[in-house]
Amino acid sequence: MTYVVIDNCIACKYTDCVEVCPVDCFYEGENMLVIHPDECIDCGVCEPECPADAIRPDTEPDMEKWVEFNRKYSEAWPVIIEKKDPLPDYEAKDGEADKLTKYFSEAPGEGS
Repeated sequence: MTYVVIDNCIACKYTDCVEVCPVDCFYEGENMLVIHPDECIDCGVCEPECPADAIRPDTEPDMEKWVEFNRKYSEAWPVIIEKKDPLPDYEAKDGEADKLTKYFSEAPGEGS
């Protein structure tokens, strides 16, 4: 099992989770974080730290696409190990619907 970051993170990018991760498996993109699924040790300490409820176990329904999404971008983005400020206007965007189509050019399961 692994944990993955889902679309709730987009346009907020809280980083409370990265400081508690014992294996530094978070990676930072322009407007969200991802978890490298092969590095995650399934400890679960990151999940309750996320104010946006954007970290989920891969055992939930329909998470396969998010596992691949997280894998793809964790291999392209730099690791993040220290907490940073969230994105501008994060409070207004926290909980916003359709974040993936509004703020990200590729949906999970699309592209190569």
